[in-house]
Amino acid sequence: MAKKEFKAESKRLLELMINSIYTHKEIFLREIISNASDAIDKLAYVALTDDKVGMNRSDFKIVVVPDKENRTLTVSDNGIGMTKEELENNLGTIAQSGSFQFKKDLSDEDKTKSDTDVIGQFGVGFYSAFMVSDKITVISKAYGSDKAYKWESEGADGYTITECEKDSVGTDVIMHIKPDTEEEDYCEYLEEYGLEHLIKKYSDYIRYPIRMEVTKSRQKEKPADAPEDYKPEWEEYKEWETVNSMIPVWQKNKNEVTEQEYNDFYKQKFGDFEDPLCSISIAAEGVVSYKALLFIPAKAPYDYYTRDFEKGLQLYSSGVLIMDKCSDLLPEYFRFVRGVVDTPDVSLNISREMLQHDRQLKTISANIEKKIKARLVKMQAEEPEKYEKFWNAFGRQIKYGAAADYGLHKEQLLDLMMFNSSKEGKLTSFEQYVERMPEDQEYIYYAAGENENQLAKLPQTERILDKGYEIFWCTDDVDEFVMQFVGEYKGKKTKSVNDDDALPESDEEKKQAEQKAADNKEVLDFVKETLGNRIKEARVSRILKSHACCLTADGGVSIEMEKYMRKQGGELADFEGEHVLELNADSSAFAAMKNAMSTDKELAAKYAKILYDQALLIAGLPLEDPSEYSDLVCSLIK
Repeated sequence: MAKKEFKAESKRLLELMINSIYTHKEIFLREIISNASDAIDKLAYVALTDDKVGMNRSDFKIVVVPDKENRTLTVSDNGIGMTKEELENNLGTIAQSGSFQFKKDLSDEDKTKSDTDVIGQFGVGFYSAFMVSDKITVISKAYGSDKAYKWESEGADGYTITECEKDSVGTDVIMHIKPDTEEEDYCEYLEEYGLEHLIKKYSDYIRYPIRMEVTKSRQKEKPADAPEDYKPEWEEYKEWETVNSMIPVWQKNKNEVTEQEYNDFYKQKFGDFEDPLCSISIAAEGVVSYKALLFIPAKAPYDYYTRDFEKGLQLYSSGVLIMDKCSDLLPEYFRFVRGVVDTPDVSLNISREMLQHDRQLKTISANIEKKIKARLVKMQAEEPEKYEKFWNAFGRQIKYGAAADYGLHKEQLLDLMMFNSSKEGKLTSFEQYVERMPEDQEYIYYAAGENENQLAKLPQTERILDKGYEIFWCTDDVDEFVMQFVGEYKGKKTKSVNDDDALPESDEEKKQAEQKAADNKEVLDFVKETLGNRIKEARVSRILKSHACCLTADGGVSIEMEKYMRKQGGELADFEGEHVLELNADSSAFAAMKNAMSTDKELAAKYAKILYDQALLIAGLPLEDPSEYSDLVCSLIK
């Protein structure tokens, strides 16, 4: 029979499909198996009303046969098959999808009554086989027909259709695998292990068994006359096996699945050695229908807080893997979540490798976000030890989320955040803090620094603790930013212990403070003149109690923010805030400096420099000249 040209498209279009539409060549096997599954779906649908089919769901199967000697890979199904006209229409016309037309022809009632869910909709998946094949033969016999036909093509030049023999209904797709080249090792698609891996990766949850003859080994029977030192011998043999799981655990009713089964699935699927902290099973129906199985890991992967880490959930469409990591399904602050989402309702691009960004995807993502938060809130309330483990692993991510985009997402995350507390000595939520606040306490206090011991000894915290008020110890780099973006919780504002107004003052106290500052203006001016541009100003402190000095910052950039920027390196490393030297006018050190101003200005200047350097040390900032500081201290030792 004469070769026919492809009807609708040119040689260039087919070449474009083969070489450009698909990112990975291995996708071809997913497409061919999906087509086989569609064909079985169609016959299974017919069987609902036609007893002549003579098959039930357990009879259907897909068979994969590699033949290294002849360099062919065959995928066979016992589905509905194709007539000559259907071969012409479905394979002779590029982008003509029989599955799409079948789905379109189903009435709404039929769609509801059956579980038919054909996968292929674009009609280009079949041609992906040309990425690895230089010739494809399709032998098909349609249900209800007594004739079989063979479609054959070597690519864009065209195809032939001839009548042939086939005993049973169904379709065989025989791919002649290309010769190996220096760049491509095509023979991997003829290896048992490689094929099993691809089936598991992309088609593990096709609803019909995918059968392969796999190689196994067994111990030979010991000969009757074997010597005493006989060593067992092994032999290889072939055995037919179902290599796909068929029914994914997320498609089962959660009442039918044990926690151990969920844990085993998680560890096997995501390569973790430790059970997850919890699982979240979702079955949503409505405008967008999907099923999801999510996991919160017990610990962060080694690369979690690096740029190399990729977030995302595995996305399936009707049991077929579409994307290994669909980042659009998770907000950044929940990037630690792992799991799968299976839906027929998202719009895919023509190769089914990528998503179109549509309303359905956003709906699924928003719902998943709510489910994750609800599960974490429940864990926090009912399983505090487990939640503490979660927070130690991923709390910093929640904080980053609250501070990102200028606090845009803080409301979603406030209930999840926890900090160590001066009162409890353990992780405490905003809710727990506010519940414990005395009636006269106006603010939620926090102190930011490197560690709790250091913070507890800061001069600035003394007066807050002496009032019996609780302080959040903020020891992560991002904490200062978080507290500023949080702003308030249930009407209670967050307040740094460094702020002048951290403790409310009476009118009398304010008046006394102002008078004290006026009385010591000459000393403050002298300190500013001595230290120059190293400080914005020196002031009589309202936040110090028994300590002589401390360093604070004016403006929106705190001391801790400055330290954080220094750690980032680059241009930020040279960033300095506006430093204020706070001095306790009631301290002996201040009195000594004040006295020295009238008798020995040089000595007074030394005192000023030493107090500034001490304030730097308390704040955890580097001394500008450690050697000078040492010499100053030693010069006073007499």
